[in-house]
Amino acid sequence: MVEAIDKAVKNKEHLLVQAGTGTGKSLGYLTPALLVDGPVVISTATLALQNQLVEHDLPRLAEAVQPVLGRKPTFAVLKGRHHYLCAAKMEHADEEGPTDTLFDAEAAPKAGQWLGEGARLGKQILRIRKWSEKTQTGDRDELDPGVEDLAWRQVSMPARDCVGAGRCPYGQECFAEASRARAREADIVVTNHSLLAVDMIAGRQIVPPHKLLVVDEAHELADRVSSAAQAEITPEAVERAGRRSRTMITPAAAEALAEAADALTVGLADLPAGRLTDGLPERLRMAVATLESATRAGLSAIGEVKSDDPDPVGKQQAKAVLDELSTTAQRLLEENSYDVAWVEKSDLGSGRRALVVAPLSVAGTLSEHLYADRTVVVTSATLTLGGRFDTVARSLGLPVAAPGADGRPSSGDGWSSLDVGSPFDYPKQGILYVAAHLPRPAASGLPDAAGAELLRLVEALGGRTLGLFSSRKAATQAAELLRAKTDLPILLQGEETLPILVRKFKEDQNSCLFGVMSLWQGVDVPGDACQLVVIDRLPFPRPDEPLAAARAAAVDASGGSGFTAVSVPIAAVRLAQGVGRLIRSTGDKGVVAVLDSRLETARGYGAFLRKSLPPFWYTTRPDVAEGALRRLANS
Repeated sequence: MVEAIDKAVKNKEHLLVQAGTGTGKSLGYLTPALLVDGPVVISTATLALQNQLVEHDLPRLAEAVQPVLGRKPTFAVLKGRHHYLCAAKMEHADEEGPTDTLFDAEAAPKAGQWLGEGARLGKQILRIRKWSEKTQTGDRDELDPGVEDLAWRQVSMPARDCVGAGRCPYGQECFAEASRARAREADIVVTNHSLLAVDMIAGRQIVPPHKLLVVDEAHELADRVSSAAQAEITPEAVERAGRRSRTMITPAAAEALAEAADALTVGLADLPAGRLTDGLPERLRMAVATLESATRAGLSAIGEVKSDDPDPVGKQQAKAVLDELSTTAQRLLEENSYDVAWVEKSDLGSGRRALVVAPLSVAGTLSEHLYADRTVVVTSATLTLGGRFDTVARSLGLPVAAPGADGRPSSGDGWSSLDVGSPFDYPKQGILYVAAHLPRPAASGLPDAAGAELLRLVEALGGRTLGLFSSRKAATQAAELLRAKTDLPILLQGEETLPILVRKFKEDQNSCLFGVMSLWQGVDVPGDACQLVVIDRLPFPRPDEPLAAARAAAVDASGGSGFTAVSVPIAAVRLAQGVGRLIRSTGDKGVVAVLDSRLETARGYGAFLRKSLPPFWYTTRPDVAEGALRRLANS
């Protein structure tokens, strides 16, 4: 991997590297990065990997190479502006009430509870104020113990609301600007996919110029870019914009915003959640048109933000929120074929309703903005799907060459690929068991036959089971079944925070941990605590996932198979991530049990999905799987 990256940099060629768990891929890309003239940017998907790089890998590597390079390499972390304390917001943090910046449709307390909420949040803001007097970075992650999002929102500034250091009275002491200055001076800059996506869309104004970009956990990048390019309108956001700008706009403009919020509430009230396949319904279109006109009037009344304004920060915040609503309204009204629009409704009981728009594909955006003027190394433990790189390459905007003699295109125009394998001996360390005798899964939840199979497997091992389920209903049913039929400690996601559940799972070898999609990637439990991973069904996107459904429909319309081109690759990545929870070190042993017979019986995609997984010893015989689990229990 080191040699391939070094060659790619010298040849100015992009590189895809699949590096399985345990290969040490972070050192594999950090080492050649130190030989690049100028800053190198590393982008990660998760906070856990970002912290690992900054707190462990980079300090050790910098110390080790100092005698060789004759100097100690430097590194810095670059996060979004909202991660840093804002001195301008801090100055007025005590003045803003919960009905304005603290208002949040999902998290807001019920009426009558604001007094207690305000007291608690006030204490948190007071603690932030004391911390602000001694912090050198203003980075939220250094505040220990942490504070709630509602409190942090009062003292931080989203990028869209910032007037810029030149016009801000606190520009000279801005923590976010200081972090960018440190990044410009560092040899290696560690950032995240979300900020990288915003930087691309904004024309590379945030991340410092660099010759090498390493995208780790690259299977997440396209989704993060989609999220960055996604926008939404809610009645609450329109009302919030009206409150924030009411002293700066005309009474007529304020009244127009209030009317737009009411119209949007009515327009969304009777619509079911889901994709809008035939454009905006007339009532909703009228509401969005009203909003677009109202925001334009508001923006015209506010005018330009000037450094000598009495409150340039407040003016910029009002202008930014109106501008965002105006841009989104115009985008929705255009009904561009490259966008997907849908209605989103919360299932948390808050009554939140939103009109959302997102790009149908981001491959074009990535092709245009990701690769120009730098070498890009893309790496992950799951880059090959069905044994090939081409599916992921296309999703990342890379041109794919015709298949070679082995049917596996491993390069394209300006890029090549490498699979460095794994240090694990998968056929000897693990078994992939598919319960091919079970009926094809149909209704949501956990079928009785799958529940009985789960019970037999868990009892054979005596716990030590991570259950990855397709729905919260299935996870809950599995937990209730095991609690009724066994004396094993059953941990269920949602009953406690995830870190606490994972810690308990690690500490008690008789326990089982059951949960949904966030567990498929977020759990690292090497050793005997996790020797059975159970997956209840293949993780295809749900029919009501708007983007996946729209992308599949577009492929169908062009004469292809949307299921094959969209749903199967999504399931392959998710399944590989879930299966990857089992073997985390060279000493691990265990069984992955998939309770979905389609992985064996489905023609075409069943074989494709199996080829996307590590090469475990494969069986469909229940007695073989149970026998292996009993041997593990007695070892």
